[in-house]
Amino acid sequence: MTTVNLHELKAHLSEYARRVKSGETVVVCERNKPIGEFRPLPTAASRLRPAPGLFRGQIQVTDDFFLVNDELAASFEEGGAE
Repeated sequence: MTTVNLHELKAHLSEYARRVKSGETVVVCERNKPIGEFRPLPTAASRLRPAPGLFRGQIQVTDDFFLVNDELAASFEEGGAE
């Protein structure tokens, strides 16, 4: 951990940013009194997405899946269920 006064941090910000990027924490001071920290953010755990086609061959859609259910369609035409 490095301690640096605000004036020094402003003058050499890119140098301290490189240090933070590499994992170091920098304590920022004003007149030698700590006021904050400049530190790397925690890395978010990435979740792997399932591969496309993961369930291929396990799920089947029958031909009647796309047929209109007359009773259901009529309830939409009448203004909904009452």
